[in-house]
Amino acid sequence: MTAQRTLVTEHRPWPRFAVNATAWQEATGRLAAGDATLLGMWGEPPWVHMAILEEPPHPIAVISLACPDGHYPSVGALHAPAIRLERAIRDLWGLNAVGSPDTRSWLKHGPYTFLPVEGDSLHQIPVGPVHAGIIEPGHFRFTCDGETVVRLEARLGYVHKGIQELMDGADLARAAQLAARTSGDSTVAYSIAFARAAEAASGTRPSPRAAWLRALMAELERLANHLGDVGAICNDAAFSLMLAHCGMLRERVLRAAAACFGHRLMMDCVVPGGVAIDLESDGVERLRALVDGVRARFEPLGRMYEETASLQDRTVATGVLQPDLARQFGAGGPIGRASGRKFDCRLAPGYPPYDVLTFDVPVRTEGDVNARIWIRIDEIEQSLTLITQILDRLPEGPLVVPLLPRAGEGLALVEAFRGDLLVWVRLDADGRVARCHLRDPSWFQWPLLEAVIEGNIVADFPLCNKSFNCSYAGHDL
Repeated sequence: MTAQRTLVTEHRPWPRFAVNATAWQEATGRLAAGDATLLGMWGEPPWVHMAILEEPPHPIAVISLACPDGHYPSVGALHAPAIRLERAIRDLWGLNAVGSPDTRSWLKHGPYTFLPVEGDSLHQIPVGPVHAGIIEPGHFRFTCDGETVVRLEARLGYVHKGIQELMDGADLARAAQLAARTSGDSTVAYSIAFARAAEAASGTRPSPRAAWLRALMAELERLANHLGDVGAICNDAAFSLMLAHCGMLRERVLRAAAACFGHRLMMDCVVPGGVAIDLESDGVERLRALVDGVRARFEPLGRMYEETASLQDRTVATGVLQPDLARQFGAGGPIGRASGRKFDCRLAPGYPPYDVLTFDVPVRTEGDVNARIWIRIDEIEQSLTLITQILDRLPEGPLVVPLLPRAGEGLALVEAFRGDLLVWVRLDADGRVARCHLRDPSWFQWPLLEAVIEGNIVADFPLCNKSFNCSYAGHDL
């Protein structure tokens, strides 16, 4: 059968095509061959959708396959990153991937068969889903030979909130609030992604000042999270001094955000059409002082990390993610960039105002815990530089542009601190949400954590886990 593609109108800014099974399988073949990157998969009975990033020069497209009988050809059969997405599609929308190598339930937490491991003298260590710390639930099943991990399998889905179903029929204000609460540490990134998707669907462009204020909030969010991660990773190597110092710096960022934007996490500050709060002149000066203070106090911490041999002994060559695996899974953020994947959607495909800002995307190739720490250290400096540029060049103008009530579909790709975050939305003729899908960077990072721990000792799992810092909530929606 010949591949067929029909352009779907009113989908912005990238095209969506209704395809037949042959075209769907051709796209699967490109993913398996490494000629394209999977950005997301979701269901909408009787359709299944797939967003793809072609390489190069980074064009994006969504393809949609009708499956009136509730079945579609499995992508995961040839391209492993799709397997978990297909399990979610089955549980959430009742669409089955024919030929999938893993048909286990994702959300239904009844009896569960973990993947088998064969060998002599192996034992299992179950951890979770309830943990000792104040963190979200997730079950980790270790199979070990002595202290060496032979296989790790994570079972997630405990934080399923039904956000996508709650969005059906919601007005934009309510839907934006739901998006902002998908994963609290990325509330700004989710808000920007949802707003950009809704704006694309309605054909609305926010004012330049709103776009620049969004970027400012996004870099403050990135800065706070990277500071927290650097300290937490070192703490898991019993170097609590770094946690204390980074925790104080993170607290300074959060307090500055609260003073400037009314909320420590800047939740609900980004809205469809613009932003809900302005930055006053005293806020500009407060943020300039924050940049100077964080830079002065964090630089010695970077040197302390580098010069502490006992800490380096725990992080160097631990939890290595091979570059080819990072590329296959389209791993974003510090996870991908520490393993040689130089992808940052602020630059490509890009969005304002990053197209006129100057910054570097740090990349390393070692792929270990040490590399993931250094990517965060380098990105902290880049965020400080970006905040200064934004404050220097912040344009005047309105904060919010009303969205026209019209039907349409929009797709947005936004760089969160974990990596690229995707939101797809369809608006009805009244401007309400008819359907929405949100995809966290963690979808393509959790499986890689299982890969990097193999061959390491059990005691190094906290280091590997924290160096990834995947989101449970973002993955489980």
